[in-house]
Amino acid sequence: MLMIRSMVRPEKADLVLEGLLEAGYPAVTKVDVFGRGKQRGLRAGEVHYDELPKTLLMTVINDQDKDFVIKTVIERAKTGTVGAFGDGKIFVSPVDEVYTISSGVKGL
Repeated sequence: MLMIRSMVRPEKADLVLEGLLEAGYPAVTKVDVFGRGKQRGLRAGEVHYDELPKTLLMTVINDQDKDFVIKTVIERAKTGTVGAFGDGKIFVSPVDEVYTISSGVKGL
């Protein structure tokens, strides 16, 4: 199993969630976060925005679904045909075990 963490622009989050749902991946955790990437924030005239709003979407999937889920997120989160700075990042991490709290059952 893998955890896919997608940091996307807030205005793209609903499009990504819709795409994942349509693709058969309804289980997603959504968290509003703030941070900065390589561009070190944003400068507008004299004002420097050190931390920018992003939305963190987390989902746990089977290993064989990784490429499809990543493709879905990229297609829905990218701004324009080539994308832009600040479109976000996707992090993929292994998940050793998953348990459902209500039943105690192990697995997705």
